[in-house]
Amino acid sequence: MEVSSECQLQIRLITKQGLYAVPDVPLSVPQTIDTKSLNDLVNQLLKEANPEFLKPKDFDFIVIGELLRVPLIEHLQERSVSTEVTVEIEYIERTPAPEPEDSLLHDDWVCGVQTADKWILTGCYDHSVNIWTTHGKIVTSLKQHTNFVKAVAWIDKSDPSKGFVSVSHDLTGIIWSIEPGTDKIVPEAILRGHERGVDSVGVSPNASRLATGGWDTNLKLWSASLEEDEPALKRSRGGNAALVKTPLHTLKGHKEAISSINWLDNHVVCTASMDHTIKFWDAELMGIKSEIVGQKAFLSSSWSHLSNALLATSADRHIRLYDPRSSEGAVCKTTFTSHQLWVGSVTWCGYDQHLFLSGGYDAAVKLWDARSPRAPLYNLQGHQGQVLSVDWSNDKYMVSGGSDNSVHIFKNKHV
Repeated sequence: MEVSSECQLQIRLITKQGLYAVPDVPLSVPQTIDTKSLNDLVNQLLKEANPEFLKPKDFDFIVIGELLRVPLIEHLQERSVSTEVTVEIEYIERTPAPEPEDSLLHDDWVCGVQTADKWILTGCYDHSVNIWTTHGKIVTSLKQHTNFVKAVAWIDKSDPSKGFVSVSHDLTGIIWSIEPGTDKIVPEAILRGHERGVDSVGVSPNASRLATGGWDTNLKLWSASLEEDEPALKRSRGGNAALVKTPLHTLKGHKEAISSINWLDNHVVCTASMDHTIKFWDAELMGIKSEIVGQKAFLSSSWSHLSNALLATSADRHIRLYDPRSSEGAVCKTTFTSHQLWVGSVTWCGYDQHLFLSGGYDAAVKLWDARSPRAPLYNLQGHQGQVLSVDWSNDKYMVSGGSDNSVHIFKNKHV
């Protein structure tokens, strides 16, 4: 590899992926070296160390905690790092581009979507709750709600047979069960207690409790159990005997609609709201533990159990990463800007603490690495309208729903 004798930098290449390790010795490279040249260098060193290493690999490079996206000297200068020291550059195998797999056409806007195993659950503005296979086949369409279905969630994503929950602007939620040994799906319990439309739902990690929120500003907690050992009444609805559940608890504190709910664990619930706040609730003591105050209405949020960090989107073009445990400086650690309009939905990857997915009103779905705030890894094309919901509950599939009446499935080639 040709290098100029002028303007050199000392670097050391390191990796946690032992398969691609190269000799850990300082190297002199041009200050202006970029990712393409670094990629060539690593592949050259790999081939020298192992002549049987035939097929070049694509790598990304992490310098001072961020992915390299500009020439190395610019990256260092922006962070006021001396060019006199040996710079450690960690390299990782590049995340491959997801492949468009399928498009599922609905009769109206799709604003709720979640996968579990080989099933995709969707909630639609035509009042329907739908189940599809990840191969694009419709399994069933259920129309028990009498208004927009705003959010859906599997009770247990590791076992879809345990049923699912949907919430609607008809002021109710419904817990649905799948009759054992059949594909028959019935409404088992109606959640009654909200005074205005319900926008969000979350299920606790142990699948024992539900949390719902909406336009009445109240957070309500419910038992996910279908046993009758709690305040509930039997009543017939549409020919099916369904329980009418009342909430176990109603938690007041927000001043505007609750747009998003996450369970951090079985005892702490996080709510994002149009009132510019994110609140963390103790679901045992029934009170607010802490809160984050933003500048705009919050539209969506996602909690990572891998990094213990919260992503949130607001009524602007930005995605923000918050560390609620932070005791130093601002709670907002990183801002990601690439969308041209508001970002309607965001979700963390379940197997990699750095990857996440976003969907915007600009019809764009973007795959991000949290170490690259200025640019996403990939723009996933396909939607012709606002993206209202994104999901990555199944590691193999990235799924998005929008105002173009469609759900798009992207195959993840990384797993």
